[in-house]
Amino acid sequence: MADRWWLTLTGATGGVLLWALVEAADRNLIGDRVALVAIALVSVLFAATLAMAGPIGLLRALPRAFGLGAGTAALVWLAGQRYEVADQIFNSPLAALAALVVATLPVPFLIADARSGWRDYGALFLEAWSIVVRFAAAWAFTGLVWLVIFLSDQVLQIVGVTVIDDLLEYGIVPLIVTGAVLGLGMAVVYELAELLSPYLVLRLFRLLLPVVLGVMLVFLAALPFRGLEGLFNGLSPALLLLTMVAAGVSLVSIAVDQSDAEATQSPVLRGAAQAMALILPLLGGLACWAIWLRVDQHGWTPERVFVALLTGLGLAYGAVYAVAILRGAGWMERVRQANIRIALVVIALAGLWLTPLLNAELISANSQLARFQAGHTAVADLDLRALEKWGRPGADALAVLAELAKAPGQEALAARLAGDDDPGGNSHAMAAKALADLMPVQPATATGTRDTLLAGAADYMLRDWQAVCDRELEDGQPACLMVVADLLPAYPGEEAMLILERSADFAEVVGLYLGAEGMLITRQALRPDGRYPQSEEMVALLRAWRETPPPLTPALINQLGTGETGLLMLP
Repeated sequence: MADRWWLTLTGATGGVLLWALVEAADRNLIGDRVALVAIALVSVLFAATLAMAGPIGLLRALPRAFGLGAGTAALVWLAGQRYEVADQIFNSPLAALAALVVATLPVPFLIADARSGWRDYGALFLEAWSIVVRFAAAWAFTGLVWLVIFLSDQVLQIVGVTVIDDLLEYGIVPLIVTGAVLGLGMAVVYELAELLSPYLVLRLFRLLLPVVLGVMLVFLAALPFRGLEGLFNGLSPALLLLTMVAAGVSLVSIAVDQSDAEATQSPVLRGAAQAMALILPLLGGLACWAIWLRVDQHGWTPERVFVALLTGLGLAYGAVYAVAILRGAGWMERVRQANIRIALVVIALAGLWLTPLLNAELISANSQLARFQAGHTAVADLDLRALEKWGRPGADALAVLAELAKAPGQEALAARLAGDDDPGGNSHAMAAKALADLMPVQPATATGTRDTLLAGAADYMLRDWQAVCDRELEDGQPACLMVVADLLPAYPGEEAMLILERSADFAEVVGLYLGAEGMLITRQALRPDGRYPQSEEMVALLRAWRETPPPLTPALINQLGTGETGLLMLP
């Protein structure tokens, strides 16, 4: 009971301090930067204390949690120096993610150090998963308590009693209740550690290993036949590959567990773990290639720097796991020791992300500026909004661009910086005409409707469609087609369907018509049965309709009533 009371009080105290800091910042009693650093310190201090109090006791947890909180807060302060205003650090979630890694990954090391040594892999493995289970259960309990509070309030309000609602009007009350209930939940969960052991979850996860391995093997086997084109169209394929690597690393680690005695004894699962470890370098290499091609095409951004770091970690995991397997007996222990070393590297990289030594915004701003000065980026393609979000490095890059704009012949750049991207409408008209010259249309005589629709499109639409039409199909034709017809009889003029084959295995169709003010309006195209057309269908229709325009026929639908007041049933 004493432990329960102490952790309840600890959680409530954390809630009070967070409320006090937010109130002080709102009333301008402390600066934004001081508030940001203080909130980081208090959040990490109390969260880490609740995580460690069960295994090592509250008195031993507090100083360790304070040191972790102070270190995290110092790194957050360093990251905040990149921005003029403190809360601009949240322009991107990457800084918050790095701070979260710094605040959470060291906790199992601190617990293990207080018990059997920070390099004790068994303790690290068990505590890491136990923390996840304890916090999940405690937060579930906290959510249940809030549900009870809400329902109780609603019941009491039926008879005119509003005491709960009145108390919750005070901002401090919800934070005290949440902190206290979370602390109580963590205390009770740790008391029942044997019943809430992570082993059940880990044993279930092991069963996924052959399934995930099979998916990865099919992917690698099919990739040469499908071609690599779809792999490098954007950043998402790299992230997807890295997700596969992360899943593989997690499942191999779960299979080898904390010791040979606890590791899986199934020959099938052991073989699957070994095969998974051997193919991880291939997946990491593909992810590395994908992100590098993207950077080569468009330069660095903070997101690409982040993905590049993840790619490096994926390659590191793949390399050490594969070497551990190839060296023969004892591979499980080598995997465990590699996990410790790479976890320390992850913590170090997350810390560096928040320091001037790894300033992703500076790297990105310099990259984009260099590409523009070298002529690799056109004025129209400069992402000024991104530079504005990259804090002081982005502002410095914009200042350099402003100086360049003063030179003769840089009128277009000056117009962009002044917010007048299209003086006189010339560049928009030129972009629409360039796309119209490239985009095939059916029937071939409907060029006037095509040109009118494109003239009403927004600039970002023209850029997007231009990129698709620039892509050549196997017969050398553009990967787009506009089909014009009177699709909406209630509207004047003709409308169109635009088919865009974005990659070898992905195509879409967009309905187009002009609104009352002459602006282009887009609508989703549907099949008569109400379903969305599949990519394969659109690819086939693009090729068929490019040769022969399709007939215009009545829709297979009627309505009750007349005009816009009628009722209809969509299939």
